[in-house]
Amino acid sequence: MLANVVAQTTQTTGGFDIFSLLLPLALAFLIFTMFRKQRKMKQQVAEQRTQMVSGTEVMTNFGLFGTIVSLDDEHNKAVIEISPGVTATVHTQTLTKVVTPEPVVEDEGTVPNDASSLTDPATDDQRPVREETPEETVERLNRENSRDRNDKDQ
Repeated sequence: MLANVVAQTTQTTGGFDIFSLLLPLALAFLIFTMFRKQRKMKQQVAEQRTQMVSGTEVMTNFGLFGTIVSLDDEHNKAVIEISPGVTATVHTQTLTKVVTPEPVVEDEGTVPNDASSLTDPATDDQRPVREETPEETVERLNRENSRDRNDKDQ
């Protein structure tokens, strides 16, 4: 039975089949996009390598930030300063990103050091201050705990 199927598929039908043209075109498109992406990545890496000089702040592929102290292209090593006086030697391929400092935006308003400005002073002065008794504190805490237990049970 398999021989019959193979024999039928090998016979020429005599007409133009669009699917016989579609497969090679799809394959050519995939190869083209693959090489194009690879070329773009090479250009991007080459551009970053030209930016990496001593004194440049960089990030490694494992998330370590530091400043380049020295580069050894012959041995593919870079010495980066992680914090003042602390250095680490890494492979140059781990240096994946040049960190550019973001411009500091001046905020027009100042942030207060305490929370006193977050409340309306006019209403605070008018509001009577009421101290909570120890019994009321125990009742309030028991209510909060029972609410928390009910939330966990659900």
